[in-house]
Parts: sequence; C-alpha cells; structure tokens
Amino acid sequence: MSYFKVTDWESAYTNGAYIVNGDQWPAAWVEPARTYRDNLAAAGNARFDIAYGPAERNRFDLFLPEGQPRGLVVFVHGGYWLELDKSYWSHLAAGSIAAGYAVAIPSYTLCPNNRISGIGREIAAAITTASEMVGGPIVLTGHSAGGQLVARMMTKTSPLGDAALKRIQHVLAISGVHDLRPIMRRAMNENLRIDAAEAMAESPALLEPVENIRLTCWVGGAERAEFIRQNALLANIWTGLGAPTGAVVEPDQNHFTVLDGLTDAMHPLTRTLLSE
Repeated sequence: MSYFKVTDWESAYTNGAYIVNGDQWPAAWVEPARTYRDNLAAAGNARFDIAYGPAERNRFDLFLPEGQPRGLVVFVHGGYWLELDKSYWSHLAAGSIAAGYAVAIPSYTLCPNNRISGIGREIAAAITTASEMVGGPIVLTGHSAGGQLVARMMTKTSPLGDAALKRIQHVLAISGVHDLRPIMRRAMNENLRIDAAEAMAESPALLEPVENIRLTCWVGGAERAEFIRQNALLANIWTGLGAPTGAVVEPDQNHFTVLDGLTDAMHPLTRTLLSE
C-alpha cells in the first residue's frame, strides 16, 4: 500500500516553474491576442470595453462572427484571481468565431481589491450584459481561476439570474480550481483572503449543480497533479449529484498550452465546447 500526502502546497499549485520555458507565459499571449483584435476590428467585428458594471475593470470585449451569431461564448480568464485582464486572451476566441459564435471576454476586479465571491458576482453581471446583446444558447468556458468562476455559475446558489441561467447549455472548465481549501494554504491567500466560509460558499466541488446544464472538466495531461486531481474531483462529485458531466485529460498539454485548442474550430476542445 502506498500513500500520498501533499507537503508543499506552493509547489503543488505552481505551474511555470515546472514547464520548460514556462516563464514565457503570459507574455507569449500578448502579441497573438493583439493581432487577432486588430484583425477583427478592421473587419468591423469587434466591440471593446463594453461596461457591465460601475467598477473600472467591469468591461468586456465582444467579438462577432460574420452573419448572425449561432450563440454566445463567454471566456473567463485565470491568474489566480490576482492577475491579468481580458487583453491577453482575445485570440482564444478564434475557434468559436470561425464556428459562428460571438465571444465575450471580460475583465474583473482582482483580489485583494475584491474577494472571490465578489468576482463571481461581477462575472454573472458580465454574462448577463453580454446575453442581452447576443441571442441564442450560452456556453461558458474559463481557465484555472476562470474554471472555478464558470463552474460556480451553474450551481444552485449561482449569482446569475434565471433568464441567463436558463440559456446556458454547456460549461467547460479548463484546468479549474474547484475546491478552494488547498489555496488557503498558499502564501497568496494573504491577498485572496479565502476563509472557511468563503471556501464552502464558492468552491464548485462543495456545491450542488443545476442538473440540466452539461459540464465538461478539461485538463492537460502534463499539468501539476493537483490540477488533474481537481479536474476529476468536480466531474466525479457532480456526476453523483445528477448533473451530466464529462472529464477529459488532453495528453501532453501543460497548464498554458492546454488553451491552444480554442484557437481552432476543428480542435476537440472547441468542438466539445460548442457541442449541442
């Protein structure tokens, strides 16, 4: 019998240090994202800095396909609720745009100026505002911290209103952190300020899902063991609570390259995201 115990929580949830040339991210996304934005803007298919709330970072970019959108995709970025903004991820809309969907990518107020619960309410407001601009089904996807945020939207205590919630047909959480309790053990919690009550209220793995929305948990096979465990954890628990769930481990992909499939309409990641 062998046993496993995590003794270094910083290492368990650190990504770049364990990837060859891992320090290239997130800077490696800046130029592809800018180029994609510029190209869509030149074609008249981009709207920038749409307000969804009163705070400075309550803004999203909306990218549009040619013709009438088939529906709306909302991508929520990661960065441990502490870093980054919508500008790094624009190119990840390419696969969904090519498939005929509109894509909204919001920024949100980061910790420590917010709490994770507050970020969840902001994301709900962003989804609601975008849903009033684009008809059809809604699909949510998010990466890392963004994976937690989109899964949170399909829980029975969702901050999302009924009108938008009823239009969601699929949530795809990529490398999500679905149980916040381990993050409380990290030094970053000085700024996140997660306590036991917030962990219980905001961890998707500790909440009940809305049963009529599909969930897919997707993670790279070369990611840290904790991200692979968290990916399987949510799918396992929510299957037992009656939600239609699936879990995918994409071979060889790390915490950053796992997103690359979103740029291609024919990649399994995008095809799964938009599957009906």
